[in-house]
Amino acid sequence: MGQSWKPLSRTEMAARVARDIPEGWYVNLGIGMPTLVSDHIPAGKDVIIHSENGIVGMGPQPKPDAVNPWLVNAGKQYVTLVTGGAIVHHADSFGMIRGGHIDLCVLGAFQVAENGDLANWATLDDAMPPAVGGAMDLCAGAQRLWIMTDQTTKSGEPKLVERCTYPLTGLACVSRVYTNVAVFDVSVSGFELVEAVPGLGIDELQDMTGATIRGKG
Repeated sequence: MGQSWKPLSRTEMAARVARDIPEGWYVNLGIGMPTLVSDHIPAGKDVIIHSENGIVGMGPQPKPDAVNPWLVNAGKQYVTLVTGGAIVHHADSFGMIRGGHIDLCVLGAFQVAENGDLANWATLDDAMPPAVGGAMDLCAGAQRLWIMTDQTTKSGEPKLVERCTYPLTGLACVSRVYTNVAVFDVSVSGFELVEAVPGLGIDELQDMTGATIRGKG
């Protein structure tokens, strides 16, 4: 008998994150999955997207016939600039981060620990050279940190764990995790389940998680 639930696609995950971002927040989107979030900010919702390479007011990815080759995000993807957006010096961009002016950062992850520790820059695999980028600054400087990641690795190992075994990017910095099957808040009690995809039971979700899942409240 096949499973009765369906994991979210990357697009669905991005739309789910975008839905939760409050009006007026300044938001940094990390390289990889998080960059998709900018494509799903509802029209008319005033969310200012920041990219650490020097964009304040980043819009969605352009259509193929409207690409500006000089306008890219930190992941070297072509992007657009919203009305009123600005190009700033790299140092000014990091001044926003280090000065605590970013309301939210959304990053990818290799592992998230139940105490909020994040490992997202190295897997100890010699075939993957380290590339920490600005993630450490964002973990330390952003007001809050949300994670977008799959619930498990391709081989089925849990990404939500009791303690990270990969090199850490930040300590006790994650407040919420969005996976392809569930949403969790990270509190002093560990991973608190906010919601799961329809049809996915708590026992099966627990089997996909390397730390104890707790209910809200």
